[in-house]
Amino acid sequence: MKSMIRKLMTAGMAVVMFSACTDDLTLTPISQITNTSFWKSAEEAEGGLNGMYVRLRTQAANNMFVWGEARSEIWAQNFGFDPSANYYAFANDLSQVNAGPDWTTMYSVVHDANLIIKYVPDISFPSESEKNEILAQAYATRAFVYFTMSKVWGDLILITEPTEGIEPDKIYQERATQAEVFALIKEDLERSLSLFDTNEFSEGRIKWSEPAVNALKADVYLWSGKKLGGGAADFTEALEAISEVESSDVELLTDFNDIFSFTNKGNKEVILSVRFAEGESTTRTVYGGVTALASPTAPYTDQSVIDKLLPYSGKNVYWQLSSLVTDQFSDEDSRKDASFIEVTQTRDGVTSLLYNIDQKWPGVISGGVRVMYDDFIVYRYADVVLMKAEAQNALGQDPSEAINLIRKRAYGENYEAHTFVSSTQEENDEVILQERLFEFLQEGKRWYDLVRFDKALQKVPSLEGKTQNDLLFPLSETILSLEPLIEQNPGY
Repeated sequence: MKSMIRKLMTAGMAVVMFSACTDDLTLTPISQITNTSFWKSAEEAEGGLNGMYVRLRTQAANNMFVWGEARSEIWAQNFGFDPSANYYAFANDLSQVNAGPDWTTMYSVVHDANLIIKYVPDISFPSESEKNEILAQAYATRAFVYFTMSKVWGDLILITEPTEGIEPDKIYQERATQAEVFALIKEDLERSLSLFDTNEFSEGRIKWSEPAVNALKADVYLWSGKKLGGGAADFTEALEAISEVESSDVELLTDFNDIFSFTNKGNKEVILSVRFAEGESTTRTVYGGVTALASPTAPYTDQSVIDKLLPYSGKNVYWQLSSLVTDQFSDEDSRKDASFIEVTQTRDGVTSLLYNIDQKWPGVISGGVRVMYDDFIVYRYADVVLMKAEAQNALGQDPSEAINLIRKRAYGENYEAHTFVSSTQEENDEVILQERLFEFLQEGKRWYDLVRFDKALQKVPSLEGKTQNDLLFPLSETILSLEPLIEQNPGY
């Protein structure tokens, strides 16, 4: 973590020096600038908050998708070899040498949240509610980041104070147990919720709000209820959080396509998204590898299909949706065409499938070029509806109403043939898990769903012969070399 801390301190100094350039002529000498000389005004606190979201966005550009979906059965290799470290996650060939994205940059987000939590309480604001809202977002972000990391690596180093100097006893720590990590996550969620004074959304729904934190709370308690022995008490807590979300300004959009329309960002189905915008430095880099090709398709492909793909993204399609997944979709399910397009060719009267291409995140055409600026949706209302079904089923309640709410939109006039009728808990769980597959394909959730439902080893072909120990990601050689007090995850 030593090199990570140096990076954090350097980044922190950069933020402070940028702010100092806009102050009066009476400047603190750069050699003496510290966090205590920066966190003085409401404007600086707002700047620190925005910086935290910028760092979070860098994780949403690639890593959050890879951690949450790449290892699932959704993806299969397409043309060419993916030269990035992502390959080993998609192929479930992770090791200490090829460990996928590590946790270094996630801890930088934790660091930003810790700075806000430490310094903002002593800053004077025009109103107490403004201060509280910034603190609420910092606690929520820290909870979300630790939740994400614990799903990926299990036990974690818990850091609740900003790192502002080189103190070995603070820098080098053993990992806390997952139970201890979740205890902090739940404490942070309650702190965050206590600080919001309205159940309203931020502008554009791109920052934490009370409904977004309650969606996260439901997610956390479902996980701890199933994976950490929380049982009925945690499932009940999840349902209470879901009830709070339901009372906010959310709805299922009538047309599934509209959720992901580039011109409809921040719509009423969205609860929280990470914003990507043209002209900013960060793009959705991972989606360049699963969208339109860099060169034309086969000469026997129908022109209408080619026209839909133009202009190409300038990227190579290393990964495509697996037939194991696409074959499960009914042609009557509107989510099929909204989620992927199958590129075929017809030659000598015989039509064959070439590949498929993601349709949820097609990017936007700018200056004749396709660029990847789709938002990363962290939570949307359909997620909450299906979490409700999951919690109800875990408590022995009937999840039919929630499941059918999702199916009515998906199947439209064909809904009656797809009406869900409750069965056993096990069979209901299987239906809920599949419904989540159809609903959230390509949204960075499938791997977590498989692990939470304890179905990863059963449903992912590339995990054949693997054990429960293989479900966590390994720690990289870099992390192990920098952290003398931690050990590799079992199985690696």
